[in-house]
Amino acid sequence: MKMLLDGIQADLQSYQQMLDLIAQQFEAAIRHQSERLGDIAKEIAALVDVLEARRAQRVDLATRLVGSQPSMEQVFTLLKPEARARLEADWAQLEGMVQTAREMGRRNADLLAEQYTIMQRVLHGDDQTYEPV
Repeated sequence: MKMLLDGIQADLQSYQQMLDLIAQQFEAAIRHQSERLGDIAKEIAALVDVLEARRAQRVDLATRLVGSQPSMEQVFTLLKPEARARLEADWAQLEGMVQTAREMGRRNADLLAEQYTIMQRVLHGDDQTYEPV
């Protein structure tokens, strides 16, 4: 149980780093800092690997604690009320951070895609497929 709880705390810290990196990515995209974007992408990829490893460990630990098809709600029931309330709050905070990271990532992807489209138009002109004859 301690490993599972420690993993959630570590994920909270890692997701704060992720949110910071995604915010830096947005700023770098706005400023057209392609080298910085590449550096940030490497940092994000490394952090995603760490988070995925912790997620897999959490599933394994939860399975050991509550059996196959575990859920965090089942894990919560194993704790005393005070510890349970703390874990539920941490878990809700982590879920919120994950959702925020997804939304920010989507925003960044949309911005980068739009920038790419604009650059293609500038370099190659508009597609004139439907131009009247």
